[in-house]
Amino acid sequence: MKFMKLGSKPDTFYTAENVRSVSSEVSSDLIIQLKGSSYLLHKFPLLSKCLCLQKLCAESSDSSQLQVIQLPDFPARVEAFELCAKFCYGITVTLSANNIVSARCAAEYLQMTEDAEKGNLIYKLEVFFNSCILHGWKDSIITLQGTKAVPLWSEDLGITSRCIEAIASRVQTHPSKVSLSRSHSRRGRDNVACNGAESYRNKSSSNGWWAEDIAELHIDLYWRTMIAIKSGGKVPLTLIGEALQIYASRWFPSKDASLNKQVACETDSVANGDSNSKSRWLLESIVSLLPAEKGVVPCSFLLKLLKAANILNASSSKMELARRVGIQLEDATVKDLLIPCVSKADNATQYDVDVILSMLEQFTAQGQSPPTSPLRVKGRLDRSRSRSAENIHFGFQESRRSSSASHSAKLKVAKLVDQCLQVIARDPNLSLSKMIATAEAIPDFARVNHDDLYNAIDIYLKAHPELSKSERKRLCRILDCKKLSMEACMHAAQNELLPLRVVVQVLFFEHARAAMARGKVSDLPHNLKALLSTQDDDSRPAAPLSTATATSTTATTTVPAEDRWSISGHKPPNSKLSTLKMKLAEDEINEHDLPPDAIEKASRFRALCSLPTRPKKMLGKLLSIHRIASEKS
Repeated sequence: MKFMKLGSKPDTFYTAENVRSVSSEVSSDLIIQLKGSSYLLHKFPLLSKCLCLQKLCAESSDSSQLQVIQLPDFPARVEAFELCAKFCYGITVTLSANNIVSARCAAEYLQMTEDAEKGNLIYKLEVFFNSCILHGWKDSIITLQGTKAVPLWSEDLGITSRCIEAIASRVQTHPSKVSLSRSHSRRGRDNVACNGAESYRNKSSSNGWWAEDIAELHIDLYWRTMIAIKSGGKVPLTLIGEALQIYASRWFPSKDASLNKQVACETDSVANGDSNSKSRWLLESIVSLLPAEKGVVPCSFLLKLLKAANILNASSSKMELARRVGIQLEDATVKDLLIPCVSKADNATQYDVDVILSMLEQFTAQGQSPPTSPLRVKGRLDRSRSRSAENIHFGFQESRRSSSASHSAKLKVAKLVDQCLQVIARDPNLSLSKMIATAEAIPDFARVNHDDLYNAIDIYLKAHPELSKSERKRLCRILDCKKLSMEACMHAAQNELLPLRVVVQVLFFEHARAAMARGKVSDLPHNLKALLSTQDDDSRPAAPLSTATATSTTATTTVPAEDRWSISGHKPPNSKLSTLKMKLAEDEINEHDLPPDAIEKASRFRALCSLPTRPKKMLGKLLSIHRIASEKS
C-alpha cells in the first residue's frame, strides 16, 4: 500500500474535558462543533486555507472573542476534519488508500482549494490519488470500498468512477504486467457455497486472479465494476461466470439451511412492505450480470440461484434463471432439480413442479425441427396398428432428423426427468395433470427405456389410492409396454394397481417377444408381427435393462427402497391369468361409472378375450412357452 506524508511539525492535538485542542502559546479563538465533537482551535491557520470557514466566520453574528462555528452537514467523520485541521497547522499527516476518500470529501467541504492558497490540500490529494492510488491494484480496491461511507460526495468528485475504470483497466491487462497482491483473496477461501467456486480457487490460473479480490466489494460497486470489465470485451465470458460464482459464495450463506433461515426473515420483511430486500437485490444483481451464452455458467450454480430466487419470491429472476437452466438442462442433477416449494397453502406440493415444467418447455423448444407426421402403412395394417407403435416410429424418424449432440442431450434429460418423477410422485398433493404434463414434456424417442417411468407411475399409484379407474388409465397412457425390460414386465403383469389394458399389453408383448426369440413366430398374426417389427428400428439397447441398471446412482440415492419395485418374491408366471381375471372382474364392477361408449368398448374387449378362437389359444401357447423357459432357467 502506498502512502504520502504532508507537514513536518509534531502532533500537538490533545483531549481535555471532551474537547480536542492544540498546544499553542497563542490562545484559541475558534470553536468548531460537528457530529457531537468540539475542537478548540485558532482562526489564522484554518481560515487561511479553508474558504468555507472564512465565509461562516464572516456571516456569523457572534462578536465574542471565542467564535463558535457549527458544521452540521459535514460529510465525513470527525477524523477527516482533524486531518484537515492538522494540515492547516503544518502537523505531519499520513495519507493512504484507507483515508483518502474521507480526506478528499472533507477538503472539498471546507473548500481547501488553490483560490485560498497555492499547494492546498485538494491539489495534493488529487496528485496523490491520480499518480499513486489509481496505479495500484490493491489501493484502487480499498479506495473504492471507502466510497461506500460517502457515496454521493464520492460520486460527485469522480472518485468512484475513476476507481472503477482503473480496476477494469487492470483486469483487462495481461497478468504478467500487473503488480498483484492477494491479501484480499485469502480472506474468503473458507466461505464456499456454490459448486465450482472451490475448485476454481484451488487453480493456479493466472487469468482469473482478479475475481476473489473484487469479491470484497459491495454489490452496487461490484455490479458497476463488472459492467466495466464486460464492456471492454477482453475478458473471456467463462472468467466472468467464475467470478460471479466466487462473489455469490462470498455473500450468500455457505449452507442451504442457513440460506433458508436467513431468507425467511427477508421474506417476512418483504411481506411487510420492504421491497428493497438486501438478499433479493443481491440476487437480482448477480442474475443481471450472468453471460447470456450457453455453458458459460455451470447449471448447478444457476439452479442454486434459482432456489434462492424461489425462496425470495423474486419472480423476474426466477423466470430468467429457469430459462437459462432449460437451455443446458442436460447438465443438471436430480438433487439440484428438486426445488422446494415455498407456498404455505394446504394443497401445495413439496417441490415446485411448475418451475420444472418451465425448464422442460425451454429445453424442448430449442433447436426443434418442424414437426412432421409419422409415416403410415397403407391398408388394413394401418388401421390395426396401435398408437404406441406409431409413437415409436415417429420418435425414430425424429431422432434421425436431430443432430447427435441434441439427441444425446434429450436422452440425458429424459433419464433425468424420469428419475425426478420417482421422487415427486410420492407427494400426495401432486395432481395427476402435473404428473402427466411432466412426463409428456419429453419426446417419445428420448425414452429409450420405460423402466424408470413405470417405476414413477407405480409410486404415484401407491401414493394416490383415491384415483379412479379412468384416472389410472389416463396416467398409464404415457407408458409404452414395448420399452419395458423383462423384470419390469414381470412386475407390471402382477401389479394390481394397473388398469386391465396395461396388463394385457404387457403380457401380449412379453410373450410375443419370447416367441420371436425362439423363432416360433409362425403362429403370430401378421399385424402383431408388423407391430413387433418396429422394435427392430428402435434405439433401445439389445439387452434388457435390469432393475439395478435401469436406475442410476442418483435416483437410487433419492428414491427410498420401499418405492423401488422388485420381482423377488412374486408368484410364477402362471399367476398372471388370475391377475387378468381380477382385472376383468374389476371392469364389470366399475362399468356403471363409465360412459356408454366406454361400456361398449369394454364389452367388446371381454368378448374378444372370452371367444374360444385363435387369439385365446395363442395367448395360452405363449404362456406355456414362457412357463417352459422359466423352468429351464
